[in-house]
Amino acid sequence: MPRPPHLFPAIAVAGAVAVLAGCGGSGQSAQRSPTPTASTAATPSATATRRSRAAAAAGGHRTRGFAALRPGRIPALLDPADVYAADRPGRLAARVRSDPARVYVPNSDSGTVDVIAQRTGRIVGHFAVGRRPQHVTPSWDMRTLWVTNNEGNTLTPINPRTGHRGADVPVDDPYNLYFTADGRRAIVVAERLRRLDFRTARTMRLRHALPVPQCPGVDHMDFTAAGHRALVSCEFAGRMIVLDLDRERVRRSIELRPGAMPQDVKLSPDGRTFYVADMASNGVWVIDARTWRVRRFQHTGRGAHGLYPSRDSRFLYVSNRGEGTVSVLSFRTGRPVRTWRIPGGGSPDMGGVSANGRVLWLTGRYNAELYAISTRTGKLLHRVPVGAGPHGACVWPQPGRYSIGHTGILR
Repeated sequence: MPRPPHLFPAIAVAGAVAVLAGCGGSGQSAQRSPTPTASTAATPSATATRRSRAAAAAGGHRTRGFAALRPGRIPALLDPADVYAADRPGRLAARVRSDPARVYVPNSDSGTVDVIAQRTGRIVGHFAVGRRPQHVTPSWDMRTLWVTNNEGNTLTPINPRTGHRGADVPVDDPYNLYFTADGRRAIVVAERLRRLDFRTARTMRLRHALPVPQCPGVDHMDFTAAGHRALVSCEFAGRMIVLDLDRERVRRSIELRPGAMPQDVKLSPDGRTFYVADMASNGVWVIDARTWRVRRFQHTGRGAHGLYPSRDSRFLYVSNRGEGTVSVLSFRTGRPVRTWRIPGGGSPDMGGVSANGRVLWLTGRYNAELYAISTRTGKLLHRVPVGAGPHGACVWPQPGRYSIGHTGILR
């Protein structure tokens, strides 16, 4: 789960992160050692090699990237008609262009993170983190990847330039993590405590704990196009809540249906519609982003769970965890256009799309594996054994200017 210039040296949480520690990327347990900052992590030749690898994963290095942003105000959309215009294939920001193409997999039941090379589909790193790691989230400024260890009550920072982990930061019940679009605040989703904790993004110091007793199972969200409101799922209540991000308070509730279990949330490219995966109803809810009214329900497959837009903003990939399939929805019609089936079955959960848009990476939650699926053919490219209970994997680097959280919602 996002931050500003030279975030790694800036994570000064009561001195807990004064020096980030490295870990072995060879499958051995992590050894704490000083971690170089993103600006000094590599020699010129190593930097050139990493840059060329990242560019190759992004589909070439001729695509123009973005200048660094500073926190303080919400950046204007590149295209008012497309929330994801900054996420086109290869549009890597300068600060991530040298980050090696990896998938960071949090293994909830093992208490570890596996690091997979996107090019080969092989594990190139492995280290222990806190108890019950749930998601890996890029910071707002994309200089840090945060592992959310909700039962361990910690966040583990990872330097995406080196793949090394740093010292844990104490945080209550971090199930999921988001960042306000202006980059100033982190939102820790404390599911067990039924709270949304607003924290200073640089230090993770608590500013405001917002109780949400009406939202048991609070877990996922996405923001409106303007970035001032969020639609938040309440997994165990069959409802959604609308969050005022400026005033840090709940505006309203939206009832779905009895027994519904809403999961991931994604905004349509035109900013008019929210899609909400429902694991119990086996599909997605379609909610108006202006009126907050439920328009309809669209069936996809058993155990609908994760939602990921394609890099060209044409399709939404829906992982159907209960049947081992991925539904491809057209954003234009809101209807499925095809279904991809994992050979031999599986439990596709959460992950993301590669920088070049050609591969969808998803964890196999109940199969201890990671899937790489071609977004052109739906063919399974890799099936990588990982630790037990893999959950919210982060595919890195990704195109975009800044991150608002989860496993990588970039704009």
